[in-house]
Amino acid sequence: MALAARMIGNRLFRVLAPPGKMARLCSFIFHRVRPDRDPLFPAEPDAEEFERKMIWIRRWFNVLPVPDAVRRLRAGTLPERALCLTFDDGYADNFSVALPILERLGLPAAFFVATRYIDGGRMWNDSVIEAIRGCDSDSLDLSDLGLATYRLGTSTTRRQAIDALLPRLKYLAPEKREEKVAAVVARTKSSLPTNLMLSSDDVRNLHNAGMTIGAHTNSHPILTSIDAASAECEIRSGKERLEAIVGGAITLFAYPNGRPRIDYRAEHVELVKAIGFEAAFSTAWGASTAASDLFQLPRFTPWGQSRWKFGFRLAQNLMRKEAAFA
Repeated sequence: MALAARMIGNRLFRVLAPPGKMARLCSFIFHRVRPDRDPLFPAEPDAEEFERKMIWIRRWFNVLPVPDAVRRLRAGTLPERALCLTFDDGYADNFSVALPILERLGLPAAFFVATRYIDGGRMWNDSVIEAIRGCDSDSLDLSDLGLATYRLGTSTTRRQAIDALLPRLKYLAPEKREEKVAAVVARTKSSLPTNLMLSSDDVRNLHNAGMTIGAHTNSHPILTSIDAASAECEIRSGKERLEAIVGGAITLFAYPNGRPRIDYRAEHVELVKAIGFEAAFSTAWGASTAASDLFQLPRFTPWGQSRWKFGFRLAQNLMRKEAAFA
């Protein structure tokens, strides 16, 4: 059965992703790989699920280092069934959980790191998540903050509260968002972790292990929510700090949140080019082709527990038409 699935997958993906000038490059995007299943986020991969899916990927695809994939896409020399792996934000479990699996399977990946949170920082959304997780009350009244009252009696209602809060806060101006998040945290009286993100040594060790380090701004703002000067500072300073850590050039970038025209616009693409990157990734679904803009390469988040569903959704993504970009 496993051999049959492998053969069928190889044939299907060979047709959908041929070599050379007709190639289609599939780029995966991950954020976290938790050591164990999180009851608040059961759909996020834990180590066991991640390794299982990486085994499928290794059997079906030619997994390339991201810089090589970008150069070969530009040159029209990609192999058949080309694929690359990327991680966004810079979570500590990228190093502690994902890296050993990738090394064991011989798979390269790129890690796009928001530099403000290196060495003990915490992203605003994680502050909200961990505040809700750690709240001792069965309900949380945030109506005076312009939000709502949320039930927290079960893992399901806590996740519902998180899913309601994050979109309400995401597109606020950064200063306003930080103010609101601080108020939410104070209201829950939760103690928040300080070990969620990579350390400088982790970033350096990922690089020394042969993985690619890419930039993801300094503080992960929605670029459309800040002015041009602030956007340039965010993009440039993130690049420069990572270069200081790894002792080499950082040539790849990923847009925070990454939805074209919503989270970034054409002027941000031009900024990324001007600052000296060689390519950049969005979060629009689809596969890259010879016609793709190298500064708006699409990525796909795979899901599906069974091999067949996972493979079917991969095939669907490879067949998607080019998205409308910024």
